[in-house]
Amino acid sequence: MPFHFALPVAALVAVAGTPTAAAAAQPSSPDWVLEAQILLDRHHHSPGVIDGRQGSNTRRAVRAFETAEGLPADGMLDAEVMKRLRASSSEPLLTDYRVTEEDVSKLVDVPDGMEAQAKLDHLGFESAAEALAEKFHMSQALLKRLNLGANFAVGESIRVVRPGKDELESKVARIEVDKGRSEVRAFSDNGKLLASYPGTIGSDRFPSPDGSMEVRAVAPAPTYYFDPSGRDWGPDQRLTIAAGPNNPVGGTWIDLTKDGYGIHGSPDPRLIGKTASHGCVRLTNWDAAELGGAVKPGTVVIFT
Repeated sequence: MPFHFALPVAALVAVAGTPTAAAAAQPSSPDWVLEAQILLDRHHHSPGVIDGRQGSNTRRAVRAFETAEGLPADGMLDAEVMKRLRASSSEPLLTDYRVTEEDVSKLVDVPDGMEAQAKLDHLGFESAAEALAEKFHMSQALLKRLNLGANFAVGESIRVVRPGKDELESKVARIEVDKGRSEVRAFSDNGKLLASYPGTIGSDRFPSPDGSMEVRAVAPAPTYYFDPSGRDWGPDQRLTIAAGPNNPVGGTWIDLTKDGYGIHGSPDPRLIGKTASHGCVRLTNWDAAELGGAVKPGTVVIFT
């Protein structure tokens, strides 16, 4: 029987092994947040980090799902939204997972500052908890609450979110970057909305570009090259920072035909949609990887 938890995180932790207890609950809409986040992720309307907390990224994802379903787009979790989210996903919300050697290999201490980071040969995860949380689209706080006392050591069985597949149903023909909503939308060639993501998009000081451009290339494990020319921020020297999920542009770089601009991942998924960028578009590493796997050179990107 699948786990369909309609409970606050604290209660979910308590009854994680007993789906009948969850089914018997009579929740109000705030108690649906974690369940909704997992199901939205599976529908490719990303809430960003799955953490069980209501916030702007979750409301954005709900609005996108409502729009796709032809519902009033108010961003509110109500019974009709939950009914439709649940309709196409009967898999458990949580699953057991055994930590592997690969999960905890190549851990590094990532220093602050690009000059110090440029001395490393890989910008990997700093802890097993960070690596596992990102693998399952979760916050580290939620991972630890689901696994009280866990060391996240090789061979240890832990409970994790069961996210959606990081693959869209078809190739992306057009990307819209909505600066007002901090949202990135991906469409098929027939205009179907395939996915939406929260994004960190420019600022007044470092605005993202306007108008239409195209994808030039995709780098799934980008090296970051910093050139201070024409910039009034950052170090005063050229730097090369090795690839890795904690690289300044994360685990994926989608290069655009406007020089210096791209859509890319981030070393801190908690901040997506919460802060400003230097003009590029930041996504969580998993969202950037999903989008990067569905675009090709020539895919249209429109900033609105």
